Amino acid sequence: MAIIVSLIEAITGFLWGDLLRIPLPGGSSLGLSLMVILLIPAGIYYTIRTKFLPIRLFSEMVAVILEKPKGKEKGDLKKGKLSGLQTLIVSTATRVGMGNLVGVVAAISAGGAGAVFWMWITALIGSSTAFVEATLAQLHKRKDPLYGGFRGGPAYYIHDFFFKKAPGEELNGEIPKKKNSIALLFALSGLICWGGISQVIGNSVSSAFENAFSIKPIVSTAILVLLAAVIVLRKHATARVLDVIVPVMAGLYFALTIFVILRNIGSLPTVFQRIFSEAFGLRQMVAGGFGAVVMNGVKRGLFSNEAGSGSAPCAAAAADTDHPAKIGLFQAMGVFIDTIVICSCTAFIMLLVPEEQIVNLQGMDILQTAMAYHFGSFGKIFIAIILWLFSFSTFLGILFYARSNISYIFGDNWVSQTGYKIFALIMLFVGGLAQYTVVWDMGDMGVGLMTIFNLLVMYPLSKEALNALKDYEERLKLERQENK
Repeated sequence: MAIIVSLIEAITGFLWGDLLRIPLPGGSSLGLSLMVILLIPAGIYYTIRTKFLPIRLFSEMVAVILEKPKGKEKGDLKKGKLSGLQTLIVSTATRVGMGNLVGVVAAISAGGAGAVFWMWITALIGSSTAFVEATLAQLHKRKDPLYGGFRGGPAYYIHDFFFKKAPGEELNGEIPKKKNSIALLFALSGLICWGGISQVIGNSVSSAFENAFSIKPIVSTAILVLLAAVIVLRKHATARVLDVIVPVMAGLYFALTIFVILRNIGSLPTVFQRIFSEAFGLRQMVAGGFGAVVMNGVKRGLFSNEAGSGSAPCAAAAADTDHPAKIGLFQAMGVFIDTIVICSCTAFIMLLVPEEQIVNLQGMDILQTAMAYHFGSFGKIFIAIILWLFSFSTFLGILFYARSNISYIFGDNWVSQTGYKIFALIMLFVGGLAQYTVVWDMGDMGVGLMTIFNLLVMYPLSKEALNALKDYEERLKLERQENK
C-alpha cells in the first residue's frame, strides 16, 4: 500500500509540480508545471486557430444558450436524449465545485488579488480549447444502447484517430472489441480521477456541515450517500436532477454576490485596482512574488474550468443537435460561467472584506469569515448549503461522465455501469468519515493523465473541429442574409 501511495504522489508531483523555473526580476521565479506547459500553449494555439472565438463569437455563445430548442434539439430525457443546454448543465455541475470556493480563496491567499486576473486570462484561452474538444466529441459520438441517446468523449475520438475512422463512422454500431491502448488509458484515468474526487466531495460536505450545524460526519455522509444512490442508480434521473440543482445553486451564489457588490459599490473601484495592479505590479516583482501571482491564478483557472482535460466532452457528446459546432459554443460558454462568473463571485466576496478581518486565516475559514462579515451568522450557514449543492452536483456529474468511459473499457452492460456507481458511492461514504491526502493526489493524477492523452490527439484532429466551425459560421451568414 505504501508503494502505491508513493507512486501516486510521485506521478502527481511530476504532473502538477514545478517542472521548470524561469528567473524573474527582483529575485522571483515563474514555476511551470507540466500541465501549465501543455494547456496554456494549447489554449493560445486554439484561440488563434479559431480567430479568437471567445471574443469574436461571444454574442453567438450567448445566443445558442438563449435560443428556444427546436425539433430534435429539445432533447427527451425519457429516451436518454439531451439538448445542448442540458449537456451544458451537466458539465457545469462538475466544473462548479469546491474549487470555485476554497480553491479561489487559496489562490488569492497565496498569489494576491492579481491571481484573479490570471484566472480570467486562463478562462479566455481555455474557452477555445473547450470548443475544440466538445466539437470533436460531437463529431465522433455513438448511439448509446444502454441509456438511449448518444455517448462519446475523448476515448472515442482517440479510438477513431488511431483506427483512421472518419467522423460519424460506426455511429450506429456498438463498442468495437478491438480497442486502442491510449483510448483505454484515457478512460481508465478518468475513472481513477472521479473515484478520488468522490472521496474529496464526501469529506468536504461532512466537514462543512459539522462546522456550520455541528452535525456528526456519519449522519451527513449517510444522508448524502443515500440521496446520491437514489438518483445515480436510476436510469435517467441524473440529468433531470441537475436540470434543477445547477441553475438554482449558481443563481443563488451569483445573486448573493451581486448583493455584496451593490452593498459595497464604493469599494469596487479599489478592488479592481488591486486586481490589475497586483497582476502586473512592480511591488510583486520587487518582493519576489510575481511568479506566485501568475501561477496561482493560472493553475486555479486550469483546474477549475477543466478545459483540455477531456472530462466535459463526455457530456458534450450526449447532446442531440443540428450542428456539432453549436455544442462546442455551449461548452466554451461553460468555461466562462465557471471561471469568469462563479470564481469571480468568490473573489469579490473575499476582496470586499477589510484585510485585517481575514489576516492569518486559511481556506474555508477565510470564506466563512468573509460571508459572516457580509451576512452575519447566515453567511456561515449559506456557505455550508451552497458547498453541499456544489459538491452533490459534481458527484452526479462525474458519474454521468463515467458512463461512456465504462462502456469503452467494459462494453455495453449494466453490470459494469452499476458496479462503478457502487464503487463511487463507497468512496463518497469513506471520504465523509475520514480525510486521506492521497485521495486528493489520486484525483490530480487522474485529471493530469487525462489531459496528456486528450491533448495528444486533439492537435491532429483539431482541423475537423475548425472545419465544423467554418461550416457553422457560413450557415449563420446565409441565414442572416435570408432574413434581411
